[in-house]
Amino acid sequence: MKMYILIRDAVPDQLAPVIAAHASLACYKKFEDDPDMQEWMNSIFYKVVCKVNDTEFEKAQELDKCLSLTESSLENKEVCLVFCPRVEYPRYFKFFRMWKPNAK
Repeated sequence: MKMYILIRDAVPDQLAPVIAAHASLACYKKFEDDPDMQEWMNSIFYKVVCKVNDTEFEKAQELDKCLSLTESSLENKEVCLVFCPRVEYPRYFKFFRMWKPNAK
């Protein structure tokens, strides 16, 4: 089981770690009674953090058991999606880029 955290590619690098941390906690709090969340918490709780463009963000947002987060320092724009852990995600999730800082 995995929890996917999708961060928009326009988010500045210095905000991404905090956004990912908030996303993980917010997802747990929202879905803590969900059987998938409970199973994930009682096993190895894998998280996958990806960088997505606006099109990928909008498509992923259609999936169920999803939570959107905003960032106050970025004019309360939606910056992140986090998904209640599950065994399988749509195939297109495999093509998201893993998050890493932009090259300096």
